[in-house]
Amino acid sequence: METLVLGAGIVGVSTALALQQRGHAVTLVDRQAPGRETSYGNAGIIQREAVQPYAFPRSIATLARVATGLSNDAHYHWGALLRLAPQLFSYWAASAPARYAPIAQAYSRLIEHCITEHRGWIEQAGASDLVHKDGWLQLYRSGPAFDAAAKQATAVAASHHLACQVLGTAALAAAQPVLQMPLAGAVHWQDPWTVRDPGELVARYARLFVQRGGQLATGDALTLRQQGSGWAVQVDSGSISAQHAVIALGPWAGALTSRLGYRLPLFSKRGYHRHFAGGPTLTMPALDIERGVMLAPMARGLRLTTGAEFAMLDAPATPVQLRRAEISTRELLPLGQPVEATPWLGARPCTADMKPVLGPAPRHAGLWFNFGHAHQGFTLGPVTGRLVAELISGEAPFVDPAPYLAQRFL
Repeated sequence: METLVLGAGIVGVSTALALQQRGHAVTLVDRQAPGRETSYGNAGIIQREAVQPYAFPRSIATLARVATGLSNDAHYHWGALLRLAPQLFSYWAASAPARYAPIAQAYSRLIEHCITEHRGWIEQAGASDLVHKDGWLQLYRSGPAFDAAAKQATAVAASHHLACQVLGTAALAAAQPVLQMPLAGAVHWQDPWTVRDPGELVARYARLFVQRGGQLATGDALTLRQQGSGWAVQVDSGSISAQHAVIALGPWAGALTSRLGYRLPLFSKRGYHRHFAGGPTLTMPALDIERGVMLAPMARGLRLTTGAEFAMLDAPATPVQLRRAEISTRELLPLGQPVEATPWLGARPCTADMKPVLGPAPRHAGLWFNFGHAHQGFTLGPVTGRLVAELISGEAPFVDPAPYLAQRFL
């Protein structure tokens, strides 16, 4: 069975591998080399603990801090807020406690498989040298925030069979001696794996795909069209076609699905990163919760990644959060010099109900969806890749796909 997979990020490459494993002849289409867009720029954490998706803040105090620019967790363009208002309102509504509970339950059923599904591809792709299994830290500067987080983390860990360790001021200082100021404490999530070069991990998955007979094609996925009983797309070598096509385009999925007549509540949260090299570093990734910045040791240096920016996908870069992140991080450790001349900018593909869109396109035979992973595309790529491959192949799915189908929006 011939299948096109559109998008060579972690979700697309994982889908291509899973289909290939089931006997499909797969062509992976992207305008760039695998792993060079959204999958390149994340914090490199396979977040086994991320059983609760990021909800829209419900606290008036939190919203006021974001609106007035006092919080570095989010930044926004006014014009984008107006255009995204319907999606953001739906996101806010889905985050109400009664609606959020079943969403988180469905979300956790995907997350629980992330380490298992990545492990197989890591081993087969010869990528174990990129992976560390020490977990990551949530850092807290103030006592009240730390106390509340420690209590919540302990409860989440107990209910989902996760391992976490609560570190007080002294224990944290001993574990991370590079920190040059005392902090209230940290939550150490111990189950997650971390990757020192997420783009390289995707590239190695893609290399495995090619070694096993898969085809890579450079082209514009947005040229996808129906052709007879199948699908065709334009690539550099001409037009290629297949019986099935999978849209795994991350933040660009909305442009293609809109052309095909779907009105899905999709939006993007943009984010920035920059590497700093030459200074001492942490032994594992750490999120400075109260300053809204992730500090991730990478092959190129310490990567600072920011929270959410609500802006149109193609809007000019406004790295306000990253500038603040650099200032706050220099309070914690002697940050080295920036590696890149300008910060990297990418976008997280989000849905209003925080769940990815998976499975068959409701109105087009042979067309399949695998996008909308928000903050957890790197974590969930192999999980949803397997699930969609099972559906295409007619196998019994290892996770019930019902909560993630596109029909929920139609």
